[in-house]
Amino acid sequence: MRDIYLLKFGGNALDGADGLRRLAHEVADLVEKGIAIVMVHGGGPAISAEMERLGMQPRKVAGVRVTDEAGLEVAEKVLRQINGEVVAALEEAGVRAIGLPGYFCTECERKKPYTALEDGKEVTVDLGLVGEVVSVDEQTIFDLVDERIVPVVYPIGGMAVDDKVQHLNVNADTMAAGIAAGIKCREMIAITDVPGILRDVHDPSSKIDKVTFADLDALIADGTVSGGMVPKVEACRKAVNAGARTVRMVNGRDPENIITDIIINGAPKGTLIVKE
Repeated sequence: MRDIYLLKFGGNALDGADGLRRLAHEVADLVEKGIAIVMVHGGGPAISAEMERLGMQPRKVAGVRVTDEAGLEVAEKVLRQINGEVVAALEEAGVRAIGLPGYFCTECERKKPYTALEDGKEVTVDLGLVGEVVSVDEQTIFDLVDERIVPVVYPIGGMAVDDKVQHLNVNADTMAAGIAAGIKCREMIAITDVPGILRDVHDPSSKIDKVTFADLDALIADGTVSGGMVPKVEACRKAVNAGARTVRMVNGRDPENIITDIIINGAPKGTLIVKE
């Protein structure tokens, strides 16, 4: 079994271009040490900003984006641009990297309508052209990391419909969790804009070092974990349940080399999510 670390990050997780450069140099150091890295990124804030610029109204239900054909077109365009910027930053740091959409290494299906909690009430959610990962072509990933190439995946999935591929917008946490489980990575590190799961969102010192699935249920039920954090922690839970050995949430704006500290030094950063 390969020891692969999957790094997932979004638009709010890094402190702009400087944060991306810092992460790229960390990845370069890790690859130089023989560590296999896969990266999955989102781009929610940039997608929303571009939709608003075009006069479109972004809509989310229970923290997850609703996507129609026009919204999907914007999401693809923005995510491809971000992907190019990430790959360029990695290459500038000396990393061999390749950008690819999720449909190059996963198979997805359209997410069915479901019931979720929003503002304490049950609502029926139909997300439109939004997908979830059902299988992973792990060999595509293995072939790249075996050559010390870092795959950089953006979360546009696809499903076969009448001999064509219907593209689907996939929540980046969901895409990362699906790939992490499919390749049974050693650890999925979710790089966020908070130190981890907090008992009080206004108090970074209230970070919880380790949570079990039962703890997560209780934190969601009492509202400690709410809004956009719910799909994030649920994706982490799914990754562990499906085969990722461990999942950790950390703060990408930490000026220290936080990823290196975790992978090389075993530092207990962020919040570790385990079954029990």
